[in-house]
Amino acid sequence: MDELSKRVEYGSLSLARADLQLDPIEQLKNWWSDARKAQIPDLDAITLSTVDTNNRPDARMVLLKYISHEGLEFFTNYKSAKARQLENNPYAAMTLYWSKLERQVRIRGLVSKSSRARSQDYFMKRPRGAQISAWVSQQSSVVSSREELDKGFEEIESRFLNQEIICPEHWGGYTLFPDYFEFWQGRSNRLHDRFSYQRDNDNQWNIERLAP
Repeated sequence: MDELSKRVEYGSLSLARADLQLDPIEQLKNWWSDARKAQIPDLDAITLSTVDTNNRPDARMVLLKYISHEGLEFFTNYKSAKARQLENNPYAAMTLYWSKLERQVRIRGLVSKSSRARSQDYFMKRPRGAQISAWVSQQSSVVSSREELDKGFEEIESRFLNQEIICPEHWGGYTLFPDYFEFWQGRSNRLHDRFSYQRDNDNQWNIERLAP
């Protein structure tokens, strides 16, 4: 059997317990800043993992738009497959991987819809084309052709001609409230540095080194 990819040796950076912030949100912000300085393309692209009604895992890429102590926020169509799955099981996982820095972050927690006001506020910051697409796409549903989508785009574009596009009710944000973080730094000989953050009974973050 042929290998699918060439083996890569990690080891340009390291991660020690002393390097870590006590709060995982602050640690994530520090790594995010490093990724921005490294000019990593699409650094906000994350894998969002959910579970369907048959308890089968599902995953897709979404864009992480806000990181704060209030949670981690992304936006989507509320009629999409992931939205239906979150309605049934509101727990999800997020994974970030920045190959240039040899870093991975895993996050788990409870997800809930963002406030309507917050969804509307972010919607108004989106490019106009993206706003129109939010109206057109019934995300995850079957469409007969590309022409159907293009026609829908033209209709919505005409509907809101020379006026502000309002946020549709079926579109908005979700916030993941994390209860688990894991920070992974690639190291040589596959002896990677891994640290987890988990909340204890006093709602404080407990940090532990994990075997690679």
